[in-house]
Amino acid sequence: MKKRSVRTLLTLALLICSFRPGAAGLQDGGRTYKPLCLLGLKPGAGSGVILSGAWPARMYQPIRLPGLKPGAGLPTGFAVPVLETGSPGPAGFATGLAVPVLETGKGGGKAGIRSGLILSTTHPVLKNRGGWCRTYQQTVDRLRDAGLTGEQGFELLKRITSVGPRLTGSSGAAAAIDLSLQLMKELGFANVHAEPVEVGHWVRGEVGEAEITASGTRAAVPLAVCALGGSVGTPDRGLTAPVVEVLSLDELGRLGPKLKGKFVFFNRPMDRRLAEPFSAYGGAVDQRVSGASAAARYGALGVLVRSLTFREDRNPHTGLMQYDPGVPRIPAAAVSTQDAEVLSALLKKERGLSVSLRMNCRDMGRVASANVVGELTGTDLPDEVILVGGHLDSWDIGAGAHDDAAGCAASLEALRLIKAVGLRPRRTIRVVLFMDEEFGGTGGRAYVRALQRKGERHLVAVEADRGGFAPVGLAIGGHDSRVLEKISSYADLFRPLGVSFIVPGGGGVDVGPLIEKGAEPAAVMINSQAYFDVHHSALDVVSSVHPRELELQAVILAALVYILAQEGA
Repeated sequence: MKKRSVRTLLTLALLICSFRPGAAGLQDGGRTYKPLCLLGLKPGAGSGVILSGAWPARMYQPIRLPGLKPGAGLPTGFAVPVLETGSPGPAGFATGLAVPVLETGKGGGKAGIRSGLILSTTHPVLKNRGGWCRTYQQTVDRLRDAGLTGEQGFELLKRITSVGPRLTGSSGAAAAIDLSLQLMKELGFANVHAEPVEVGHWVRGEVGEAEITASGTRAAVPLAVCALGGSVGTPDRGLTAPVVEVLSLDELGRLGPKLKGKFVFFNRPMDRRLAEPFSAYGGAVDQRVSGASAAARYGALGVLVRSLTFREDRNPHTGLMQYDPGVPRIPAAAVSTQDAEVLSALLKKERGLSVSLRMNCRDMGRVASANVVGELTGTDLPDEVILVGGHLDSWDIGAGAHDDAAGCAASLEALRLIKAVGLRPRRTIRVVLFMDEEFGGTGGRAYVRALQRKGERHLVAVEADRGGFAPVGLAIGGHDSRVLEKISSYADLFRPLGVSFIVPGGGGVDVGPLIEKGAEPAAVMINSQAYFDVHHSALDVVSSVHPRELELQAVILAALVYILAQEGA
């Protein structure tokens, strides 16, 4: 197309700011829409497409006039308020938008058109004089209103936790699968089904106790402990041995033979100087995961690991530990932070101090389990998937409310909200409640390998596994990814919901295999300062989740995945 024709098309596409009635703009159902400009229009596949409809109706049908030339015979004086319909637009227009075309000046056009705006771009950029236009403002408002007035996410959380703890392979986990299938069907999701996952079945047992043994001048001191996930048990009568305190795995090598026949006490706390709690957790978790095998190489009988939390109390925090092949398997237990301080102080005073430990945890082998899947099937591109989900399994010493019933509930609520306000996504929005995040991530790997993935393309995978606390930001994509740039352009939509930043990042254990296959990661970032107070402990209960904070997460997830389903990645 000649440059002159392009300039003519751009000129005709601009809004005429002298539009009347009123300087305030068009009125629709009590809402005022200021005139907007359509910038960046280029000739393309959308030429000859107009939208028409009776104002102020909210649904507009696309009309194609193949013989119509872009820019030819258009009347002047158009006002274009942006409305979202929940229906996909024609191929040449940004999805999720309806632009009512009103004749405000003299017109007539050609081919019998009395009013119309020809669009000739596959994705017009909408902008006004004050900055980026909120093309999905009405949608986000509706999602917010529906969510915050009902707080149904918290009701879903209570339903999920009603089966009790959901340790991988347990009867509680099996009950949670059945319940989740029922919930998704009740919520009206499509293609609801379970996909098989083989998982490990570890049992904590009924016994988990420890004490600092009595000395000649002191009575025995009980220690609040719990077995680390995957640990072997002790002999029936327990183990009693001297204790050696260390602060790192590296320190073991320097002690060498001095560890033989002893308990190793890993007492490195989470670093309080770090403002980001997940960073502090990451800096201390190696002693929990790898400490037992590292100590066993030097002949240690067992390990005690300081609980990973900033909080000082008598609640031990469990979590996964792993044994290295070819190394003796020795018992591993977490000790509460308060009792870790007591043990450390006594070790400085008494030589030869001993601890007794008794646990009857055991490995029951591999068993069948499942991921639970449901979706809102895309109207235009059903094989392109925006995934959101959390993990259904939990540790067994609490209700697993924050970790991760909250993520499951927020994901379910996000899809419920989209459906409840009548939105129909172009691409499929799928919720997956994964099994076995806590014990090795087999659910995420099984999902990628499932036969149902044939022909599917996952664009974005959103993992909700950071607790049910208040949202503060979004993490999505890599530093140079298009999806990060795209969502960042909608920052004004998310800011009133508590999203103060949008940064690269996201992902997690469950969606990691999808990201390796090319999906972009994403996550809602939460105020995590209190997260490790409850993480993997008996304090992770429903009453520790605030209904409104959880619902805000669900609203943000709903807005995020809907925009991604409309716009792509």
